Amino acid sequence: MEDKEKGKGIPVELTRRDFLKTASVFTLAATLGGSRDLFLPTWSWGAEPIKIGHVVPLTGFLAMTGSYGDLGAKLAVEEINGKGGVMDRPLEMITEDEVNPGVAVQKTRKLIEKDRVCAVFGTVSSACALAISDVCQQNRILFLNSGSNSDEIRGSRCHRYTFSLEGSNTQYVNAIGQWLIRTKKLNRWYVLTADYAFGHDLSRCSRRLLKEHGGQEIANDLIPTGTTDFSAYMIKIRNAKPDLVFMNLAGADITNFLKQYKEFGFTIEVSGGVMDTAQAWAVGADAMTGVFPLLWYHKIGAKGSAEFTATFSKKFGKPPENQAWGDYVAVKVIAAAMEKARSTVSKDLVRTLENFQFDGMKGRPLYFRDWDHQLMQPMYVVRPKKKGAMKDKWDIWEVLEEVPSRKESLESIALSRKDSECHLEALD
Repeated sequence: MEDKEKGKGIPVELTRRDFLKTASVFTLAATLGGSRDLFLPTWSWGAEPIKIGHVVPLTGFLAMTGSYGDLGAKLAVEEINGKGGVMDRPLEMITEDEVNPGVAVQKTRKLIEKDRVCAVFGTVSSACALAISDVCQQNRILFLNSGSNSDEIRGSRCHRYTFSLEGSNTQYVNAIGQWLIRTKKLNRWYVLTADYAFGHDLSRCSRRLLKEHGGQEIANDLIPTGTTDFSAYMIKIRNAKPDLVFMNLAGADITNFLKQYKEFGFTIEVSGGVMDTAQAWAVGADAMTGVFPLLWYHKIGAKGSAEFTATFSKKFGKPPENQAWGDYVAVKVIAAAMEKARSTVSKDLVRTLENFQFDGMKGRPLYFRDWDHQLMQPMYVVRPKKKGAMKDKWDIWEVLEEVPSRKESLESIALSRKDSECHLEALD
């Protein structure tokens, strides 16, 4: 894409350069809006907007998670524009609904070819993310995956123009795996797996963990997305008598399963490869059970978290959860990369992100590995609080531990280079 910065005579402020050197993620003010939003201050810059595309599920079984990501991204755009934009130009975000891989491809092509966006970010569905990643590589447009977990995205189907801010399935499973190993929960597992790319990949990761530590998978049921009645699976679990029920589910399927698990009166321990706080809130304190890995939580106490949570809560009447965090940070990272590169050209942004550290409200410097573009970051092992210990309905998690610990490398829970199938293309 043409470099729109060259020849424009746009002044560069020293304060903006200083901001860039820190490459930090700051808190922001909030706003609401429709599916296509141009966030501008009340005064006009007279400068051409920089456009970015946000592809996120606003309908379907992942809509609850996607809706938080939508709000988080809008917050970030408003904050950036409120502080002068990107290279003194307004930032415009065009949002498209991620329905399925076919639609995601159509929407991404529209963003690139018609809307002329400089970067694409978002997704929750791994199947959609894989499809979008292919399109962005073909068009040499930056894609920042802020919500999809499949190892394939940063493994066998990795691309030079794709970066993953969201944790990989390997990072999630290894994070919860450390707790399960220590508490001797790696015995007989009954596994429920979402029947699409994300679930299949997560199942491979959980099986690898079990095999390495001598555990046994006594059953693995493939669950169609959007399942509302889990009673048949409940009967099978009761008859199998496992030591642990391990969920490789996503979206509303998590909520529906856990509500019904409580109704059936099970006391068997529950865990899973991934958890979104929005799903736990939907289950409710009375039914929520289990121990899970979590990407981010608004009460972890890291620098910037309290301010971000207060701003989000004041505007939307509820705190941000992990997907709001992910899409918020994604916008901030894209903007900071543009500022650092002094360019909106994706080739320049790729070079910048391959040598980029930032503060993501986790209390530690985060960075993308240059060989698979996965963000190195800690996870949190959580379990639901007793209802009487909750300060309000949002105060649902007790954080058991941060993984890896502050004494360990962030690389320790990620897939190693020797085990990865990622081979990035040359940058052209």
